[in-house]
Amino acid sequence: MKRPAYLLLGLLSAGLALTTVLTQHAGWWQLVVLAIAPDLALLAGAAPGLARGQINPRTVPLYNAVHRFWAPGLLVAVSLLLTSPGWLAGGLAWVAHIAFDRSLGFGLRSPEGFQRS
Repeated sequence: MKRPAYLLLGLLSAGLALTTVLTQHAGWWQLVVLAIAPDLALLAGAAPGLARGQINPRTVPLYNAVHRFWAPGLLVAVSLLLTSPGWLAGGLAWVAHIAFDRSLGFGLRSPEGFQRS
């Protein structure tokens, strides 16, 4: 997928998340937390002595796991089945986070902690 497609996916999923919160009277907390939470792995990977743009190799599995589309996609699917608008908005916000990262060129990490090319 190219960057413009990821940008479109991010805008669409963010818009759907906001629409879900506003029209279904869902709480905002899932949307806010799941839009921000994937970058906690990035903060956890910060350490002295690393090269510019590198995260600690021990946090790479966590970072890569929370920056793949399967987990928020599963959350969206389950929340649709359970008719849970708050979790639906949260899952869509998580998708938006990943899509916006990819549209900016931030992808998964190598085992050494650098951006994969």
